[in-house]
Amino acid sequence: MSSSRSPRDGSRQPAQKHARSPRRHTHSSSRPGGPCWLAGLHVVQAVMENPDRTVLRLLLTDAARDELTQRLSVPLPSSVEIVERARLDQVVGADIVHQGAAVQVEPLEAISIEDALLRPGPVLVLDQVTDPRNAGAILRSAAAFGAACIVMQDRNAPPESTVLAKAASGALERVPLVRVVNLSRTIVQLQEQGIWTVGLDADGPVLDGASFSGRRVALVLGAEGSGLRRLTRETCDEVASLKMAGGMESLNVSVAAAVGLYELVRHKG
Repeated sequence: MSSSRSPRDGSRQPAQKHARSPRRHTHSSSRPGGPCWLAGLHVVQAVMENPDRTVLRLLLTDAARDELTQRLSVPLPSSVEIVERARLDQVVGADIVHQGAAVQVEPLEAISIEDALLRPGPVLVLDQVTDPRNAGAILRSAAAFGAACIVMQDRNAPPESTVLAKAASGALERVPLVRVVNLSRTIVQLQEQGIWTVGLDADGPVLDGASFSGRRVALVLGAEGSGLRRLTRETCDEVASLKMAGGMESLNVSVAAAVGLYELVRHKG
């Protein structure tokens, strides 16, 4: 399938981040949701090294403080609270593997699709993927394969949370989450920017990354079970499937995202 649109130049560099400035402990109406706790050494390191984060509290065990002191490219704040592991179990939940580190943050400021597309790489669009573990795993794959951003709806999508951030293993700080009201309208907006939109569905022909040479691509993935909604599917430029051995019809959505991204980027040289 060919396109009459001119592809967007994927060689543009990411927008320059502003210099680190003092973090103000105030809530901004431009940030969806409210403060939440994020946990784990990789997660806390990524948060502390992200100048766009507003940190409210930082709780560490003695061992985690020593580990982060070695890892961090920025100094630990003087306000760090040294606590016992039992205290962290109370704060983030005993079922969260916090590794002795937890940080309370304001949600990241909302980013527009226009600003997110200044970053190079493919785009992921999630159609009602509500499981925070799946969303976090998709973020991790997006960071690994150089995706520009992940687009999801304001509603029927998980907010920033301990579970999502833990599954993302620091990628929440590296890959923008663009939240939109109307997903089909946003797919059209991507198309108007020269991005070829491909819905992943078992009924389509096998995804062939080599066929997209010279084109920037957005992969559109639906929720497990229900898959892509009808309007979302019909709005995409084409539908494709992932090559699998006989007997399996589908993959977990986070696995499908990773396989699809790999198929795209492995042909970029």
